[in-house]
Amino acid sequence: MKRSLLLAVVLSLATVASAAQLTRADIVARIQTCEAILQETMGAPNRAIPADVLHRAKGIVIVNQVQVGLFLGVKDGWGVAMVKKPNNQWSVPVLIKAGELSFGLQAGGKTVETVYVLMDDDSTRVLFKSKFKFGVDAKAVAGPNAAETERMTKTFSAQVLVYTNVKGLYAGATVKTGSMSPSVEATRRFYYTDWGIPEILFSDWVKPQPEAQPLMNYLQQLSP
Repeated sequence: MKRSLLLAVVLSLATVASAAQLTRADIVARIQTCEAILQETMGAPNRAIPADVLHRAKGIVIVNQVQVGLFLGVKDGWGVAMVKKPNNQWSVPVLIKAGELSFGLQAGGKTVETVYVLMDDDSTRVLFKSKFKFGVDAKAVAGPNAAETERMTKTFSAQVLVYTNVKGLYAGATVKTGSMSPSVEATRRFYYTDWGIPEILFSDWVKPQPEAQPLMNYLQQLSP
């Protein structure tokens, strides 16, 4: 147990250090990976997000996580978050961190790519917290895919709809996620600003960076 606890501390310190040492190239690669995750999601019939859902969405979070376990389970990752402004234009992306730690008999590893579609203003506000969980801070359920009926997409009242490539999720299934938090310093470095996450997301004070424009354009095309 002491050895496991020591390993947990080491892993936590390594995560903090790696976040502090992110270069601009690292940040750009993460944003581009999130765009690829969204494109892959939209290209898969069993996971594609219906156009009506994206049209009504207030925000989106795209997360890439790696889960490994050998007695100690670690899920560490990162992603981006964006919100839809009152003029129906999507904001610039901000960086987030995503991870959790668990103990128990386990082994193996996998990559988890997830898209969270935020369906109301309250769910977008959890992005301002220093740490948040969908399914706790905002009700989350598995979202309908594009192959399902239009009637079904209009009956959802959940705050967050979840799409993942790890396993099939069915409408109405409860979803709980690991903790996430804004990567404030990395976001500020990317945009050359001292503004906080709310101002970066909801104002027009931060200039979009060319490297983030393809993701912004693609999402805008999906939800005109």
